[in-house]
This record gives sequence, structure tokens and C-alpha cells, in this order.
Amino acid sequence: MSSDEIIRSHLDRLLSARAFPRTICPSEVARSVSQEEHVTIGSESWRELMPHVQEMAWAMRDRDEVEILQHGEVIRHDLQREDIRGPIRIRRIRSHRQD
Repeated sequence: MSSDEIIRSHLDRLLSARAFPRTICPSEVARSVSQEEHVTIGSESWRELMPHVQEMAWAMRDRDEVEILQHGEVIRHDLQREDIRGPIRIRRIRSHRQD
């Protein structure tokens, strides 16, 4: 499994476990990666995975799979990752929620 597949599987699993409008924190995704998966990815700690998790979340946002929030507000589509400072949260958009 590639690092993208590993991160995506954890993102999907955690997002599926939260009913809309509940959110997840990117650190939850990074912390859920097993030691064996860290070896596969080539990382030593969950902190090393944070940029990868955030990049994947923004890519999912660009494909209209998730919304990214800050301070409880959805971040506008004209803003990109480099425009945002501080913690973010992620949630499925209403049309992608799991019933």
C-alpha cells in the first residue's frame, strides 16, 4: 500500500465514523497510523505525517469530497492551504455523508 493509500484509508475511516456535521482533526488521522504503516510510509512519528494529511484533505476539498473548517466556519474555495494559519477541521460534505 502506498503512503497516499494509507493516509486516504484512515481519512475515509474516520470521516465515515462521524455523522454530518461532525468533524475530524488532521492529527486524529496522523495518530491513527500504525507503527507498521509508519515503516511503510517512512515516517517515525505522527507529526511527520501532518503535512501529508493536510495536503490530502485539501485535495479532497478541491474534489468536493470534504469541507475544511476553521473556527467552525467552512473555508471558502478561493482560499488555499497556504492562505490559512492555525488549526483546521475536516468533514464530509452533506452529499458524501455515510448513512
